[in-house]
Amino acid sequence: MERMNPAGVAATVAMLACSNLIMAFAWYWHLREQKPGESSWPMAGIILASWLIALAEYAIAVPANRIGAAAGMNVAQLKIVQEAVALTVFVPFMMYFMGERWKWDYLWAFVCMTGAVYFVNRSRM
Repeated sequence: MERMNPAGVAATVAMLACSNLIMAFAWYWHLREQKPGESSWPMAGIILASWLIALAEYAIAVPANRIGAAAGMNVAQLKIVQEAVALTVFVPFMMYFMGERWKWDYLWAFVCMTGAVYFVNRSRM
């Protein structure tokens, strides 16, 4: 088994963290802005604004995956790491930006994702 390049893996994880934060905004910003009983933006406007935000996310996520692949990560590793990063980024986003409350189930979900990262990478450790 060939070993992964740690600098490339670190760059991939950092870029995926940035892209996931941007994507969280792309998917959920409009829910924070919408007040119950008030009219909100038309759906077409929300979709267009979200697509424009997501364009920045893709501009980071696509190179992150290419860097990770060049560093020796396979597609399964890239996907599982992305999901773990997404959960790590999303919980603070959900709590601080969206105002949701902490639940211990988030920690258990993170433990499961950490296990997934371990199992998909253990043959290369």
